[in-house]
Amino acid sequence: MTVPFRDLRREAREVESVVRAAFDAVLAGGRFIGGEPVADFERAFAAVCGAEHAIGVGSGTEAIAVGLRALGVGPGDEVVTAANTCVPTVAGIALTGATPVLADVDPHTLTLSTESAAAALTPRTRALVPVHLYGRRAPMAELMALARDRGLVVLEDAAQGHGLRLTGDAAAFSFYPTKNLGALGDAGAVVTSDADVAGVARRLREYGQTPDRIAHLRAGQSRLDTLQAAVLLAKLPSLAQWNARRRALAEQYTQALADAPVTLLNESGEHVHHLFVVRSSGRDALRDALRRAGVETLVHYPLAVHHHPAWRELGRPGALDESERAAAEVVSLPLYPQLTDEEADAVISALRA
Repeated sequence: MTVPFRDLRREAREVESVVRAAFDAVLAGGRFIGGEPVADFERAFAAVCGAEHAIGVGSGTEAIAVGLRALGVGPGDEVVTAANTCVPTVAGIALTGATPVLADVDPHTLTLSTESAAAALTPRTRALVPVHLYGRRAPMAELMALARDRGLVVLEDAAQGHGLRLTGDAAAFSFYPTKNLGALGDAGAVVTSDADVAGVARRLREYGQTPDRIAHLRAGQSRLDTLQAAVLLAKLPSLAQWNARRRALAEQYTQALADAPVTLLNESGEHVHHLFVVRSSGRDALRDALRRAGVETLVHYPLAVHHHPAWRELGRPGALDESERAAAEVVSLPLYPQLTDEEADAVISALRA
């Protein structure tokens, strides 16, 4: 048996009828920027997040930039985030003109360490961007307490956290096709319960303009287009059951791999299981063995941010050791709602072997 890491065609077949209907409605309506599909999706997604407002934008990276700017972050500021995230997190921070500052992660969850974040703060720090890596919520209670004590704002990088409810000042979501809720291209959203932040975000996504088309802020353009909004709205009712299936698969893996020759991450707490990740000091050999057994794996992420040539200046020698170790050991196993029980069993058997 061959087990693909992810097969988006299966999801496409599952939702084909509702997605085609959504496309037909947009084509018949003749409006392809803005309109009811965007507004309807924003309302529905905000409700899923337990928030008052969702502002659709062009991508998850731009959601980070728009969200931070709406929270008052800009040139001269520093923003603390995790060193083991993907590049878009720091790219979004840099788009505001602020400087990303990397902190280390908890070795058991690989989410931002509150202690390391606190040690990274300086008088220039304006914000924290905790990452809900692999779908597991970062320690938000501790991080929010730190932020409130130091007068900081908090933007959650929830690109892998669809189904988690808002706890920070705002959150940035990506709807890249492989996410728990994916569009058919790039798309993103800023979520907040602060009406002022939402208002600024709406202006920032469209040239800094108010509805009368007068620009009050200097900004580019980052809109969620009508077709993508319609697709996301059509798929949104499936998110809860898809997350439930992810949870069941994660529990199956966790129980079956407890004594396997890999290290499991802590899967407890709030988790929507975007990815199921294990650690192995012999990662390359493990992946080769799984490949020969027909199991496809990926690595999220093979480099800590500061090991990318473009971001080397963000390195903090001795302060990011856990992130560096994780980058050398993590392996992502197949996990998505359309993965069959038989395929999951094949992954388990191959890994235990």
